[in-house]
Amino acid sequence: MELTLGIDTRVTLLVTGLIFLSALLLGVWKYHGIRTSAEGAAHIYVDIAHRAALLYSFAGILLAVFTELSAWPTIVNLTADLVILAFFVGAIASYVLPGMRRDTTNQFEGQIPAALRLSMYGLMAGEILGFLVLFSGFLVGQF
Repeated sequence: MELTLGIDTRVTLLVTGLIFLSALLLGVWKYHGIRTSAEGAAHIYVDIAHRAALLYSFAGILLAVFTELSAWPTIVNLTADLVILAFFVGAIASYVLPGMRRDTTNQFEGQIPAALRLSMYGLMAGEILGFLVLFSGFLVGQF
């Protein structure tokens, strides 16, 4: 029996695989930080980036399953996936930058810039609404 996945599912798995690869590479950076730090710990945002990439990669597999089982057209599923995955990648990048700069232990400390606040609202809306599209497509397709 040959399993043929839709292009929407294959693209989701491709991006998810790249996110998992980034998690593995971030793990190397984290290990280096642990080994070379006087405290025996990587910078907090290196640790957060590593963990986020691991969690997002597994969340991406969940997205791929809902995508494959969705009743919606391919373009609808792919758009929802890419919105969610773009926010996943953006979140990881937003953790990597302070980890590289080693300039903060809390991005939200003090006055939060308007751009950061807007990006957080966009992230919440994009991830939640994107998943609702996939989940509703699954429900329609299965029930």
